Amino acid sequence: MSDTIQGNRSQIPMQSRRRESASRDEYRAIEDYGVIGNGHTAALVSSRGSIDWLCFHRFDSPSLFARILDPDRGGYWSIQPEGRFESSHRYREGTNVLETTFRCAAGTVVLQDFMDIASAARFRRLPAPGRVIRIAGCTDGEIEIVCRCLPRPNYARTLPEFTSHGNDVAFETWTIAGPTAWEVDTQNRALTCWIVLHAGEKAAFTLATEDDAALPQLDPADALKVTTDFWREWSEKCTYRGPYRDIVIRSALALKLMTYEPSGAIVAAPTTSLPETFGGERNWDYRFTWIRDASFTLYALLLAGYLDDERPFFDWLVRTVKLKGTGISILYPIVPESRTTEEILDHLRGYRDSRPVRIGNGAAVQEQLDVYGEVMGAIQFAWRIGKYDPTPIWETVQQMLNWVTDHWHDRGSGIWEVRGGLRHFVYSKAMLWFALNCGIEVAEGMRFSGDVAGWRRERDLIREEVLEMGWSDELGAFKQSYEDELLDAANLRLSSINFIEGDDPRMLSTIDATLKHLVVDGLCYRYVDAPEGVVGREGSFVVCTTWLVNALIRAGREREAHRIFRNLLARASPLSLYAEELQPMTGTHMGNFPQSFSHIGIINAAVSLAHAGYVGTVNPHHAAAADAAGHGGGGKRSR
Repeated sequence: MSDTIQGNRSQIPMQSRRRESASRDEYRAIEDYGVIGNGHTAALVSSRGSIDWLCFHRFDSPSLFARILDPDRGGYWSIQPEGRFESSHRYREGTNVLETTFRCAAGTVVLQDFMDIASAARFRRLPAPGRVIRIAGCTDGEIEIVCRCLPRPNYARTLPEFTSHGNDVAFETWTIAGPTAWEVDTQNRALTCWIVLHAGEKAAFTLATEDDAALPQLDPADALKVTTDFWREWSEKCTYRGPYRDIVIRSALALKLMTYEPSGAIVAAPTTSLPETFGGERNWDYRFTWIRDASFTLYALLLAGYLDDERPFFDWLVRTVKLKGTGISILYPIVPESRTTEEILDHLRGYRDSRPVRIGNGAAVQEQLDVYGEVMGAIQFAWRIGKYDPTPIWETVQQMLNWVTDHWHDRGSGIWEVRGGLRHFVYSKAMLWFALNCGIEVAEGMRFSGDVAGWRRERDLIREEVLEMGWSDELGAFKQSYEDELLDAANLRLSSINFIEGDDPRMLSTIDATLKHLVVDGLCYRYVDAPEGVVGREGSFVVCTTWLVNALIRAGREREAHRIFRNLLARASPLSLYAEELQPMTGTHMGNFPQSFSHIGIINAAVSLAHAGYVGTVNPHHAAAADAAGHGGGGKRSR
């Protein structure tokens, strides 16, 4: 044991203890939360030491704690000083170990929260989900700690039955352990224990599944050291050097937490139904693998120097994506046995009374044509930098490219998954062009079989049509779809994929129109008044702001890009995390959290600024490959 973990049972009489009702706590701001995880699942922990969201044992399992979606019914697990306190939290440098510091009149306590990683080798294919470990240590004074656990399995549709075994309590398929015996409240289905810590003393609490509880386990203090060492070794692989290194590493660590290690699938976010509009219906389940988000995640991590072995994602892709003449679905469950069917949980209030609370996602049945470009872009970039040999999956790639040549005339639902009808979305068409462009390069470079001449012909036809049908003289910009005279921030990416030069007058005009009509206080909205099929006004999109940064870099307007990027960084949460959206006036975070798309954009923008020579440095081979392949921000380019 590397640290002594101990403490004394408080002698305060039971009847005099202050029993605060968790159900009376207000909703915490989304940006108040930190995230911990271990490649199977993730938990959200508030700055007051409460785990308010945890799906155990997988990202897409029913929640065990969901107070973030309902303070009365959702359930939680809190550890904090008894009585009044002030608190703040931070991550241990270069890790996903969260430290919450509580300061009160009697002294100071530091709570360390993490999910167990027994070794780097075990992390890749954990036989069980691992433990949630919480270690409270008194750094000065004498403080009474209270631990309250209200498990509410199955999205709070099940009330647990408790069985005590000394300092352990079993319920359903879990076991929670503490340093002393638990008070079991059978009426309220709650567990509570108290312990007094003196300076230098620590107390550990663990939560595990039955499978994990049966395995040999490290002492919590040793597990903390192994987990800390693992994360620091991984995070040090970052090749970006510059003033934004810390936030690039934090974004990469957040993205790593969203990878389901047993299969290689990457989730868009570990949460469901955190609203894009408070009190509205824009509440979606993001605990699935969006092919688009996962491909962008892989690209971002490769660009920043991570992922020595990205084969698990490509292996997952080939296992999962079965075309059968119908094309790629836009999202998939992280394991085949999971379902994506959308369901409403009427019994939960929703975050800040935003209803409905949804599990599953109806977008799974949509056709979003841009995903072919994202998949091919990830494959092409990994191949370009020598990190992946696409030979084993070329048969599947050929099928994708042939599907594109046959179906690029189709309408789709677009990148934003609108539910207001199918359209010819300009960004989707450009990404189909990009898919063929990437496929042609890989086929020629590797001398693979395939209808390269046909792919080249259709690629050129797509570009010709988009330049004719996708431009709006009225807007002075590329428009959202052939059918609608609306701006769309996704079109800012047209220069980044080398569809058009960054300083082409049409691209410059699109940037200026976006700045005028979609940007508020330096933050970019996706669109205005699009045919969404849902009601309510959303916030600005973090990733759209990073796309604006990249477009400005490609246009040679680096100083302007840097100013917008710095403004965006100032809106990060106290832990440098991002939800999907931001309210420009208040800085409030909205949508699922943390959001992979947001952190992808942060990494890409920082690396693009460095590659443009404006601030920071990055692996020149990776950056040059990205720029030439049509991924990076880079500088101005000529076709």
